[in-house]
Amino acid sequence: MTATLARALGLTLILGAAPAFADTHDALVGQSWEAIVEAARGGEVNWFLWGGSDTINRHVTDHIGGTLRETYGITLNRVGLTDTAEAVNIVLSEAEAGIATGGAVDLIWINGENFRTMRQGNLAWCGYVETLPNNVLIDWDNPSVANDFGTPVDGCQVPWSRAQFAFAHDSARTPEPPRSIAELIDWVAENPGAFTYPAPPDFNGAAFVRHVFYHAAGGVEPLLGPFDQDLFDEIAPRAWAILNDMKPHLWRQGQTYPASIAQLNELFANSEVDLTFDYDPSQFGQAVQAGRFPDTTRSFGLSDGTLANTSYTLIPFNAGNKAAALVLQNLLLSGEAQIEKARPEVWGATPGIEMDRTDPETYAAFRALPRHPSVIPAEELAPLALPELQVEWITAIERGWQDNVAR
Repeated sequence: MTATLARALGLTLILGAAPAFADTHDALVGQSWEAIVEAARGGEVNWFLWGGSDTINRHVTDHIGGTLRETYGITLNRVGLTDTAEAVNIVLSEAEAGIATGGAVDLIWINGENFRTMRQGNLAWCGYVETLPNNVLIDWDNPSVANDFGTPVDGCQVPWSRAQFAFAHDSARTPEPPRSIAELIDWVAENPGAFTYPAPPDFNGAAFVRHVFYHAAGGVEPLLGPFDQDLFDEIAPRAWAILNDMKPHLWRQGQTYPASIAQLNELFANSEVDLTFDYDPSQFGQAVQAGRFPDTTRSFGLSDGTLANTSYTLIPFNAGNKAAALVLQNLLLSGEAQIEKARPEVWGATPGIEMDRTDPETYAAFRALPRHPSVIPAEELAPLALPELQVEWITAIERGWQDNVAR
């Protein structure tokens, strides 16, 4: 997930037969919420999540952990990860060892290929979401919520945050940035050395490459649905040609690429490149507040759209503290918790729930939140959101970039 949000991609696992005990009916399903809260009270919950953002870590430990402790007497153990796949591997190893209860992982911040792996391996606890009182705040009719990178959620996880890709520029240095992929292609040629992107499989770099792939396809519509090798073979050469034509005009003539989004941000902060981007636009405001980016930093979307996705929390089938995990999930879905992480000084994350379904006072408080001038409002980006592809498409595009552009 920063963003996260999605940084949960990148796992390749070979799964054996799904454990037979993963579908066992759990006694918590069907119990009253009051009984579940009492079962959880005084216990603990182990939440495994990407730990690369001090801002997010502080929010989870202090605000979420503090609320759990004060309201329910539950101790939150935040387990920071470099890659969400680490938590998935723990659950997979436990399943292979026959550990059906008492597992080490109670909750995972997850999406994309890692969620698909959990579903394929029968490793996710499913069918309980209606037990959560705050489930009513989720719009399950929204395809971008009901499907996680093309994999149906089917009651096996609940949304926490949404993210949408955006670019950023220093308005004092680059007052008129390119506003579409077509404009960007021309702009790169006209401004040699002023642009680059992290090499896939960096999450943000790979997302940028997908934007170019969408452009080469003439839009996202032909790419929706299961992977089509013939269609890929038709579109891919056009995408590689665009990216290879860019190469000599990139930073350092494209002879090397930043290894991560953090390195790209350093280049932008040092005025070595004129544009940066992130799947979580709140990061631009945080960088300004931290003094890394200039106050004149502004973010923007593209007229032809930018990628968007939802990230979720998931309870493994064998979680050792399921009642406490349910209480934590319900807290994360609350309007109050979603407002707190939406505050620009806290995180600035876009809510994963429909805030207009909360009570009028909570909704009014959300609408009154201050906006960081460097962060494009989510409602401005949302109308141009592009769906993410199924994982096989993403894997093929990343592999194709390595074979046809990096080399």
